[in-house]
Amino acid sequence: MEVNKRILALDILRGISVAGMALVNHPGNWKYVYAPLLHAPWNGLTPTDLIFPFFIFIMGISMYISLKKYNFECRFPVLLKVAKRTLILFFIGVALNWFGNFCEYWIKPAEDIGPGMRLWNSVWTFDHLRIPGVMQRLALCYGICAVLVLNIKHRRIPYLAFSLLIGYFIILLCGNGFEYNKSNVCSIVDHAVLTAAHLQNDHGIDPAGILSTIPSIAHVLLGFWVGGLLFGNSKYAAANRSEQLSIYLIRLFLVGCIFTFAGFLLSYGCPVNKKIWSPTFVLVTCGFASTSLALLIWIIDVKGYKKWSRFFEAFGINPLFMYVLGSVLGKLLQIIPVVWYGENYSIRDFLYKVMFEPILGEYGASLAYAIVFVFINWIIGYQLYKRKIYIKI
Repeated sequence: MEVNKRILALDILRGISVAGMALVNHPGNWKYVYAPLLHAPWNGLTPTDLIFPFFIFIMGISMYISLKKYNFECRFPVLLKVAKRTLILFFIGVALNWFGNFCEYWIKPAEDIGPGMRLWNSVWTFDHLRIPGVMQRLALCYGICAVLVLNIKHRRIPYLAFSLLIGYFIILLCGNGFEYNKSNVCSIVDHAVLTAAHLQNDHGIDPAGILSTIPSIAHVLLGFWVGGLLFGNSKYAAANRSEQLSIYLIRLFLVGCIFTFAGFLLSYGCPVNKKIWSPTFVLVTCGFASTSLALLIWIIDVKGYKKWSRFFEAFGINPLFMYVLGSVLGKLLQIIPVVWYGENYSIRDFLYKVMFEPILGEYGASLAYAIVFVFINWIIGYQLYKRKIYIKI
């Protein structure tokens, strides 16, 4: 398995994560969503809670592959590229938050103001623009971890990652960090630095806040370390492909089992919690990601079952573009009007209320819309995949 070629199993797992984001983030109606497609209210874990941490873990592995081309040398051109990518990712995330505000204000009833003022109110939402977000977290984790792995010996990376997790646990323990309210230290820090106007208010907690970025950095570092286990040892280069794959699978399953069992065992003292990105959440999700990747390598590379994976490959080869596409398209489908028998709908409401709900009921219609939305995104992504167009930042 050469690191200078695209790793199909890695692309597929990344594609499953991006497609999963599109599925869970865009139901037909948020009031009617099946439980597995929702995040855990506080402590606990649902399938939806695995999607974002899987993507962050894969980003760590991909970082190993991309930086290996530069021999992990901390040179100015490499740092410049890292800084540029970090800033672009961060500002794309803020722009997506702004676009969400714009669409929300645009569809609000505005009987007492003209179209010009309505447009201005929709555009000028910077006074309460949310700063944190998915892309912003990816940006910070990527930038910080890239600088770290370029400047420290790689054998120390797991020690650094676990030190970050232990330090974060101590902060949570001393700062009321497992309480679901504004007394939580994560909430206190976010409100002190960013203020309430620029945060998502989930009982006073923003799930992509400042302090919870610390364990996310450890998350990426563990992914990078696993990338080193997979692709960092050249002594197997002369071995045949079957022996290589056996070694990869054993390593991945071993790491995955250790992380998963350790996370669940420690959860009695440190609950698994996505909203504060608890240390046990990092361990459990890294464990699941490792075993999932091992399973995909076995299915795709060992057994050769690849045809089914083409759907997800279209998401996986351009993951950031597909995430941004889904975010923008999801908002547009909520504001583009459709007139049906004299009634005004958005495209989303038309599909949900008129096309699906009479046949499938409220929950079924909400899921059906989400599935259709994923396929709409796939159609666009497949055109890029078919033409071998890779959109990179």
